[in-house]
Amino acid sequence: MATSTNGNNKRRDVALSSLAPRKINVQKFSEARAAELESLHSIVSDRLNKDFRSKRNKRRRTNSYNNQPAKRRYIKRQNSESLLCRRLASRGGDHHETTITRRVKRRMELKGNPVSGFSASGDGTKRLRTHVWHAKRFTMTKLWGFHLPLGLHGRGRGSRDVLKQSRQGVLVHDASYIIAVQLEGPEVALLSVLNMLLEPSPSSHSKEVFDSILTGRSYENAMLYNVNPPVSQAISPVIYMWRPSELPKRSDEEEDGDCIGTDGAFSNGDHVEFRKLWVWIHASSFSEGYASLQLACQKQMNETGVSVNCVSLEGQLAKFEIFGPKASHLLQKTLYPATSSSEEPSILRKCSMENAEVKVVTDLYKEETISSCAILAQFVMDPRLIPNSPRDDSTVSVETAKTEPTNSLEITTRTDPETFTEVFKCLWDANSDLTPPEEENVLCWEKHQNRMDSLCLENPAAEVPKVSSRERSSRSCPLLLLKHKKLGNAPTGWSLILPLSWIKVFWNAFLSKGAHAIGQREKRWVSCDAGLPFFPSDFPDCKAYSTFTLSEAADMEEKAQRRPPAIRPFRIPFPPPWNIIHATRSIGESSNQNLTSNETNGTEISSSGGNLFDGIVARTSDSLTTLLQTFTSDNLLLFPHDASKPSADAVKKTLQEDETKVRAEIHPNSNKLCLVRVLLDAFKEGSFEEGAVVCAPSLADISLLKSSCSEGEDGRVTIPQSSVSSYFQEQPSGTWELDVTEDTLTKQSHRWPIGFVTTGFVRGSKKQKAEAFCDAVLLGRLRDEQWRDKDVKRRKKEIYVLVRNLRSCAFRLALATIVLEQQESSSDVYCF
Repeated sequence: MATSTNGNNKRRDVALSSLAPRKINVQKFSEARAAELESLHSIVSDRLNKDFRSKRNKRRRTNSYNNQPAKRRYIKRQNSESLLCRRLASRGGDHHETTITRRVKRRMELKGNPVSGFSASGDGTKRLRTHVWHAKRFTMTKLWGFHLPLGLHGRGRGSRDVLKQSRQGVLVHDASYIIAVQLEGPEVALLSVLNMLLEPSPSSHSKEVFDSILTGRSYENAMLYNVNPPVSQAISPVIYMWRPSELPKRSDEEEDGDCIGTDGAFSNGDHVEFRKLWVWIHASSFSEGYASLQLACQKQMNETGVSVNCVSLEGQLAKFEIFGPKASHLLQKTLYPATSSSEEPSILRKCSMENAEVKVVTDLYKEETISSCAILAQFVMDPRLIPNSPRDDSTVSVETAKTEPTNSLEITTRTDPETFTEVFKCLWDANSDLTPPEEENVLCWEKHQNRMDSLCLENPAAEVPKVSSRERSSRSCPLLLLKHKKLGNAPTGWSLILPLSWIKVFWNAFLSKGAHAIGQREKRWVSCDAGLPFFPSDFPDCKAYSTFTLSEAADMEEKAQRRPPAIRPFRIPFPPPWNIIHATRSIGESSNQNLTSNETNGTEISSSGGNLFDGIVARTSDSLTTLLQTFTSDNLLLFPHDASKPSADAVKKTLQEDETKVRAEIHPNSNKLCLVRVLLDAFKEGSFEEGAVVCAPSLADISLLKSSCSEGEDGRVTIPQSSVSSYFQEQPSGTWELDVTEDTLTKQSHRWPIGFVTTGFVRGSKKQKAEAFCDAVLLGRLRDEQWRDKDVKRRKKEIYVLVRNLRSCAFRLALATIVLEQQESSSDVYCF
């Protein structure tokens, strides 16, 4: 009985709702309810004593809403923008200049989303596509021709929160200032160019790794060098990746999935005739690196007659960096495949939005299923079409992405499987016109129409939104996913390569799903916490390091000059005077003095040369092995990782060693320094700052600092307070010299420098480490001295050194770990 009653009620409700009028005539409604309205009016008038005037204390600008300053400015801005649009449209026929304010022009430029190119300020400095978002929240700075976010507002603190996010959440960084250079030509010619400039070269890898790189299944890190003789100088660390292709499969290989956007046909069974590859170069070294690549291509053309094209892709491609334990989860929530096919999904190709196949897609971003340096090609939906709430019907957004819009809007949705390969090929074509995303007002209008239709409401006043004059737009985006190399404590990370016009869309999507944006300063904190170098701060052999540190030194000097002379700090050498290490090298090579001797000659020891850094940095095991072979008479105790294991190809190893020797120009009488990167751990106490000097300790210093428990002067190794400001003397030419006076106390407390700290401790790090560069020869001699007369079991791989901050008088004992001895790979060219 109850069931029948409920059924009758439902049918009656449906009948009433169907009979309800869609529109109400206010005049007829008031006439029909006149008696009720008069009764209500009489009740209200009795309560107000028939005084309907607004009380003065309750008035809130009720009569001035039409004259608000903000509304007047908005109307003026809208009129200016519309006037500017009309002027631009009729520029050919009307030459009348219309006065438009700079603020309106800048606002229109920042709101726009052109297919390629960066907007620029008045002085030519380029802005990122995320400039407006960063400028509202970060301190902006001009670096390398870009307006870049330096960090959050304040005094540069907040490292604890950033490191916590890197260990528990996900961080995102806009790395669009890293620019790609595309090389086109025969495969043999491209390999010759890379072997000429990169270290480690592609040919130095094992056959398995080499085939993976050459077929486009993985990318590789390397150090880019200058091709100019006689000595090649390091330019910057780069990432190079080949356009996907298929090599002839061996019998022991499994069948792999088809790649997207492969190169042309094979000329024979060994290599592809025409190939393409990308070389990603940091903005601080882009002009130098691009010139070096062009020179190498021209040299290849002169020697072999084979042409290799070198094209810059600046302003066409963008790069995101996402790292953290929840990076894979963020990609799962944001990247939805834009194709729907009944075929089986492939990792590099087609995926579906059906519920049965979504699990296969999410498994792609797990660490267990993807190797390091892998490249995944995806064709994903516009993230603005993905429902934010899991309760929403996902089929609505999917159908919206697949449905062809009206002809009046002239929009193409390229999600058809037949055009999938064609669209992805445009990402590798430097001359292609990448399709920009759909405009925001169009998507908002469609969502509004869908919402009105779902509520069964009509909106006769709704009009088709205005769109720009561009011919087409898309609701799906091709992108490349690059898995970061897992090194040490580095957080799990991905790099996204996508068209520049899509960067705003994915940036807002990542932030709305829990990502934490960081700038240059926060990125350096994360890299130091992971024990990885940061470019250009930790690459003293590059020209970008000198330029960057000199600009920082000028800023520090300007800030110091603003302070009163009474509290102004004394000047310290920055960037560090690397050439002063030559003095320690000469002392160690002399026969009458030892490296750890406290005796000095009482004269000023000047650095040779006028450059900030005159030497090389050994970043591969091969270069360090060559150094050991050069100084065999000194019996250097350095152990590069896997240096004793023979290479698979002895010829390649011989060529690589010869190339390294020619590049480094190391010989016993050379004045060039050869530094290696080390990680410093404080033995008991101390906090190492950027620019701190690393010195050679004596055995007495080590035993004293290891056994001391008190805070008195007897348990410390210090220099006189008067010598702190005069330890380095600035010359009129601007160079710095090491000054050791004839004072007896100064002689006894003097310790010879062997290196400098480039990145200091970061607050909030669980295991604080500082990054420094020390002379390899001096480190080998220190290890020889510390291992002497010790059992094999008691010998440590770490080397005891002394570290002193430049404004402190106390030396702190530290353990120096040579990175090349601990690195799982044979190179130290990976950087954040």
